[in-house]
Amino acid sequence: MPIYALGDLTPAIHPDAYVHPDAVVIGDVRIGAHSSVWPSAVLRGDYGTIIVGERTSIQDGAVVHAVAEYPTLIGSDCVIGHLAHLEGCVVHDRALIGNGSIVLHEATIHSGATVAAGAVVRNLMEVPANAAAMGVPAQIRMDFSSEDEILELASHYVANARRYRDELRLL
Repeated sequence: MPIYALGDLTPAIHPDAYVHPDAVVIGDVRIGAHSSVWPSAVLRGDYGTIIVGERTSIQDGAVVHAVAEYPTLIGSDCVIGHLAHLEGCVVHDRALIGNGSIVLHEATIHSGATVAAGAVVRNLMEVPANAAAMGVPAQIRMDFSSEDEILELASHYVANARRYRDELRLL
């Protein structure tokens, strides 16, 4: 799998994390236990730090980047959807970032919140706990997200990563 140091910047991947062979991890990236990084996802910690908590899924084609001023911090039990783009933001525990959404510099996604598919969360925006950010630019809908559903999705990806670790083989 393509895991690269960049100068002195070296990824730290917990031995119980799963990084698919077609994902790319570069530089100052830390990935917690039982987290998963799926095909074509790119975590590029060249200009800043990326930290991924435990049991978090970074799905196919997602791009996670950071800049020196704004690390990208993703908590535990999060689901980062297919083709999502996160840069210089904070995603607290038990949050869902929907497919194809964008979360920009200094945005904060609180615990239990959802960023809907295709939404664009602008710089400095806060998505409150258990709320959803929807649309372009994103607008907030209160009490529109479920922490229990997010935890269920996150646990599904922990189990799927175990399956891939045990059963994936190149033909």
